[in-house]
Amino acid sequence: MSRFTSEVLGKRERGAFGSGNATIDTYFRTAVLQDVKRNHAACYVLVEKATGTLAGFYTLSSTGIPLSGVPPEIARRLPRNPTIPAVLIGWLGRDSAFRGQEIGAMLLHDAIVRVVPSPVGAYALVADAIDDAAASFYAKHQFTPFASRPKTAFLPLATARNMIGGAG
Repeated sequence: MSRFTSEVLGKRERGAFGSGNATIDTYFRTAVLQDVKRNHAACYVLVEKATGTLAGFYTLSSTGIPLSGVPPEIARRLPRNPTIPAVLIGWLGRDSAFRGQEIGAMLLHDAIVRVVPSPVGAYALVADAIDDAAASFYAKHQFTPFASRPKTAFLPLATARNMIGGAG
């Protein structure tokens, strides 16, 4: 990731960003700052150091996983609370100019590195895939889809911790 730097969104210009998905682009261009301002989400961007170009972004916010939605073999090891705390990757987008450069994987890794050592308790990272390609992306990165919502998947933080070498 040395070619890129990760940072909080701040007031960067977002108008040129284009992922190829109108829903993602509209959110990033017009709504993300409101979510950040209202403290509904934090937004992080991956910036190409040489050009200052936004290569991609993701948002993080709190969420809960219904215990009933977790596979029984996992649920047996969790507290009997109706909802298990988690962190949501609500949005993740890569600029089309960076297609084929593993930007999505870099963004996901950056999110994991931010979430794993957090002092706030959470069991898993949850992702809401916008389409089948995004669902496949998360599955490739060890996320488990919920049976009732196949485009929503989770990655236990214990697994994430192992993915980044035990940090946190």
